[in-house]
Amino acid sequence: MDVHRVSHHNQMDYNFDNVEPKQGKMLPCQEDRFDSGLDSLKEDELVSDFEDMNVKNNNEDLTQEYEPWRTAVTEDGDTLLHLAIIHEATDHALQMIKLSHNHPFLNVQNHQRQTALHLAVITEQPQLVERLLKAGCDPRLSDDSGNTALHIACKRGSLACFGVITQNSQHHLASIVSFPNYNGHNCLHLASINGYISLVENLVQLGADINAQEQCSGRTSLHLAVDLQNPTLVRCLLELGADVNCFNYGGFTPYHLTYGRQNEDIRCQLFEKTAQELRELPESESDESDMEDVDLSDDELYDDIKFGK
Repeated sequence: MDVHRVSHHNQMDYNFDNVEPKQGKMLPCQEDRFDSGLDSLKEDELVSDFEDMNVKNNNEDLTQEYEPWRTAVTEDGDTLLHLAIIHEATDHALQMIKLSHNHPFLNVQNHQRQTALHLAVITEQPQLVERLLKAGCDPRLSDDSGNTALHIACKRGSLACFGVITQNSQHHLASIVSFPNYNGHNCLHLASINGYISLVENLVQLGADINAQEQCSGRTSLHLAVDLQNPTLVRCLLELGADVNCFNYGGFTPYHLTYGRQNEDIRCQLFEKTAQELRELPESESDESDMEDVDLSDDELYDDIKFGK
């Protein structure tokens, strides 16, 4: 398996849900959390470590002297590089990246399995994203929700970070574009769920399968667009070649999902293109569960699997 991910159940105290985007639209992302670092590593200790780095910066051959610095971690598993990115201490982060070219330090994951690359995307720092990738940070690593850095860029609508990652990860691009997170959503699904039309267009142009089915209910991006009642996204996907006759796991086409929904524009768009024999709702015992409105609070839109009674 090309993309690397390890499930980890430790939860942290920090929350990044309410940070506003530096540009563009961003919906709340419950999984995107990181520690301020102040509870687990005193700020004066952090400053002291950074100052020590500045003193030694003139002699780049003294790599071994930085080993204690590379191995220092907080109680939440954050390295000094993680903390520098979180605090947007750009100069210090760039210095650490420069001194750690192709070093395993760049891919250290904290207790939420976040690498420095994940945090650079979350904090919308494309310059650091580029430097990390060029220095050897692995874009295939995923956090404890199964999200790679590209998943996060698609979820947050970060065109800048998306562009940097795709341009600097050509060797692994097909893998990370198509790989699903733990909710069964790949990058195209996340961009569609959050209504980022430009990202949807870019992903398809990069080779993403427009008819890929999310693993929970088998919905394609076109099914998702109907559920979201997003006529602009429906039109975009149709123009990009989405299959209107594709069934989800319940046996429904995107047109079937227009029943009981208010948007006539979407209904008309799909009616014209859907095969005549596929316009009527199929008889199914699961009609109610498949057609009901869903909670769009995060990318866990669907949960059709029920355990117990």
